Amino acid sequence: MMLADHLKRNFQGYGSRPPNPMWPGAAKLALNFVVNVEEGSEPSVGDGDPETESGLTEGASGNFKGRDLAAESMFEFGSRVGYWRIVRLFEERAMPATIMACALALERNPDIASHVRQTAQFDVCAHGWRWEHHRGLDIAEERLRIARAAASILNSTGKTADGWYCRYGPSINTRRLLSEAGCFLYDSDAYNDELPYWVDVDGKQHLVVPYSLTSNDAKFMRGSIDSGEAFFRMLRESFDMLMSEGQTAPKMMSVGLHLRIAGHPGRAAGLRRFLDYVATHGDQVWVCNRSDIARHWHTHHQPEPTSKKGN
Repeated sequence: MMLADHLKRNFQGYGSRPPNPMWPGAAKLALNFVVNVEEGSEPSVGDGDPETESGLTEGASGNFKGRDLAAESMFEFGSRVGYWRIVRLFEERAMPATIMACALALERNPDIASHVRQTAQFDVCAHGWRWEHHRGLDIAEERLRIARAAASILNSTGKTADGWYCRYGPSINTRRLLSEAGCFLYDSDAYNDELPYWVDVDGKQHLVVPYSLTSNDAKFMRGSIDSGEAFFRMLRESFDMLMSEGQTAPKMMSVGLHLRIAGHPGRAAGLRRFLDYVATHGDQVWVCNRSDIARHWHTHHQPEPTSKKGN
């Protein structure tokens, strides 16, 4: 069976000749902060799941069957405290960020949904109906989940979810279903580039705005970093390298944040230091929403007609 174009692996990408993204103001780097809102959408016994989700929590000694009240409480910290600490850092500096939200999490956290609705500097990327793995869903289930998530986020926040991102990775059907839905500017279900790119999905051009698990606070839970200082240093080193390369080949940088991780004070201190460091670079860096990047690419980097691409 022949693979659809969007499922074929591409090891070359832009290669040695990446396009000039022409970021606004001739910025050397497009920097996007992603605030993941998952709390209340994770697998839980109360929702009929066989055990409590403990992913990206402090409970390394958990992972037992059945209900885990400690892990539940750690998720609750994210929505009760973490969200407000993180967004306050952005608001104090008038910096935009993308809310990457599971629809059910917004339904169960109406104060957060209301805040997203009222805050112009935050756009929304759909992170699924629940915080679940789409690769385990059949195509009919997944189609319903995508439609339900999009409708729910619009109802909760008054904002259209311009993008889509699955938990960790998509199914083989996800991108085709997103293209079929016709309501998304992009998806971020890829980790393979530092610039957006187009893929052919059943004859339609679909935009991918790659994400990153490298410049991401998940590193705390996997033992790669252990302090706000280490988080700041990791982000600063990536930023400095990209800014240097941006003299001739500007790129984009995604920073992933989770309410129950970066929302804790010692970790948030590292984020605060990085935001202040970014601010010292002025207009050399374009701090933007993910939707801004997608719209910029749609406007300035339309795909070549299929007839010009060759085989």
